[in-house]
Amino acid sequence: MILYEYPFNERIRTYLRLEHLFRRLGELIPRSHPSTTTSPGDDLRGDGRGGPRRPQVGRDEGPERQKNTLNGYRGNPAIAESVLDEVIGTLDACFNTLNTIPGKAGQPLTENDWLMSIRSRASIPGGTCEFDLPGYYAWQHNTPDERRADLERWAATLAPLAESITMLLKLLRDSGSPQKVIAAGGQLQQTLPQGRTFQLLRLRIDEKMGLVPEISANRLIVSVRMMRQENDRMQPSTDAAPFELTLCA
Repeated sequence: MILYEYPFNERIRTYLRLEHLFRRLGELIPRSHPSTTTSPGDDLRGDGRGGPRRPQVGRDEGPERQKNTLNGYRGNPAIAESVLDEVIGTLDACFNTLNTIPGKAGQPLTENDWLMSIRSRASIPGGTCEFDLPGYYAWQHNTPDERRADLERWAATLAPLAESITMLLKLLRDSGSPQKVIAAGGQLQQTLPQGRTFQLLRLRIDEKMGLVPEISANRLIVSVRMMRQENDRMQPSTDAAPFELTLCA
């Protein structure tokens, strides 16, 4: 099964992009060959505007709002109080750590002249060649352990933000209940219930069907159109397509 996610607002879109970067960074740091190791001027550069921008997770998605939501489950016989207390404790720890960071998340990276010199060249095709950045070229010849230690040290400045984003998205994803639906004729339109504000759509589809969902959504309606790649072009499919849909609030 392939999982697709579609954000309903800009805040969740930012969270998903940051999660993608943090996951990619975590996958690349352990690699030993310099050609497959992440460039410190690439994944560590964040949103390209002076370092990774810290979303307002301490304000619009702060611990009090989340704790109030979670505390609403107390007394529910289907909820284990010990697990609930553990989740709330983890949430508090994440945000307390994040809120102690002065300035922007990852600010020490933007104050590192060597990293910023790499960042300034990383957006240029072939801009990190040895004749442009001899210092970076020399760094790539360090031992794998030395390079990994540097990357882990630089990435550690982003760890509180990564942990907070992971926690928020986990709570959001867990809030939805999957439902089986069918895109008749390759299309599905579903009106959203009034009085609820959804933030994330999750769609699972069997990869053997060879279909790619084209998703659009707002606070009123969700639309899914199935596409199929034919002759190097994406074409609308008219086949009935079953899939799993989850709306997370």
